[in-house]
Amino acid sequence: MDWGRAKNVLIYAFLLLNLLLGYQLWMDYREQVGSNLDFTSLSENTQRVMEENRIQVLSPIPSETPQLPKIAYTYSIPQNGNPVKLNETVETKLVYSDQKKLMEELAGQIPNLNQYRHDPQSDKENAFIFRPLVDGEWPLFNVELELIYENQKIEYFRNPVLEIQETSDVEEQKVLSASKALGTIIERNIIPPKSAVKDIQLGYYGQMFNTDVELAAPAWRFTLDNGEMIYVQGISGDVFTPKTEKVKE
Repeated sequence: MDWGRAKNVLIYAFLLLNLLLGYQLWMDYREQVGSNLDFTSLSENTQRVMEENRIQVLSPIPSETPQLPKIAYTYSIPQNGNPVKLNETVETKLVYSDQKKLMEELAGQIPNLNQYRHDPQSDKENAFIFRPLVDGEWPLFNVELELIYENQKIEYFRNPVLEIQETSDVEEQKVLSASKALGTIIERNIIPPKSAVKDIQLGYYGQMFNTDVELAAPAWRFTLDNGEMIYVQGISGDVFTPKTEKVKE
């Protein structure tokens, strides 16, 4: 047997196998990315405007369109808005590395913390922001709980007193799809050129009127790479920004 020739055949066979495996991994990756970002859910006109304005979408576009009602709620900030000192400080790294342990260490110090979820898109320079969850799932973007930290230790918190109430408008309605909401703000040039959409979330949002009872409706929140947030009301399709609190036409 020609061992030299057999060795070469084996080497070529392994190279070919590696090429095939590499190609399969690449195809699987492309399919996964395509499935996650799913630009095909956007209309041709939306994709054209994205290309013309060099707008990128870096977040997966959610496909769910649940049926949700509007809500009414009241909230206030106790202690005249002053932060409350924790009895025991907590490592800031737990916010990102171990949410379960974070909840365990803060559960006895912050009431109802298990009804909130971290909203990293809203974090401030020295505070982590948590949003209350409606029905345990949908963040209420108008209300926040702050975990204030210094020297990599969470030392204070500022939490709201929140109560969600019954409303006369309790009918559940199917929420506008994220792709349609995104298409609206792209085609109406609400997203500035050369921007990137880095996060898309469904939650609750409403204009603030400084009344005893505030109203909120299901809304898609689109966070841009510059930190700006744009809300599209999930029922009417109206567009809001926190800067103006006005519908953008």
